[in-house]
Amino acid sequence: MDWDDTETLVTRTGFRFFLRPVTRHDTPTLEELFRQVSAEDLRFRFLTGERDTSEQRFAQLMSDPGARVTSFLAFDERREVIASATLRGDAAGQECEVAIMIRAASKGRGVGWTLLDYLVGYAGNAGYATLVSIEDRENRESLMLQRQMGFATEPVADEPSLIRVRRHLR
Repeated sequence: MDWDDTETLVTRTGFRFFLRPVTRHDTPTLEELFRQVSAEDLRFRFLTGERDTSEQRFAQLMSDPGARVTSFLAFDERREVIASATLRGDAAGQECEVAIMIRAASKGRGVGWTLLDYLVGYAGNAGYATLVSIEDRENRESLMLQRQMGFATEPVADEPSLIRVRRHLR
């Protein structure tokens, strides 16, 4: 891994971690993260109960500028993967969907808040007008965090178990 491409982020609790773009060589790192994420967190991230670790699943987490997908991996000071974050923009460049997955042992340190704050800035700098997320209604922790950060919620039509979370960036 090239650590020259990393950004250092510090949470409100003082926890320091490093963020860098996902590369095509990161499948083993993503596999490691999947092993350390709870089944519930995988369900919240992918909105399915399947613990799918196929190449197709990992391909969804890869950056692809042509498809307007930007993905990041976060690492602790021991260089162990602690989280992934993905932005997926629409074809018009107006709306961007965000998804974050955090390793169970790294929760409670402000990683989610700091990652989401970083991604809000990143999406805004990329020119997107709106940042959205689709959340399972049971993902109370994520919904509370997003509300605290100025996101509004609305139901997802024909999907009573899901909530659409939205924040205008400009």
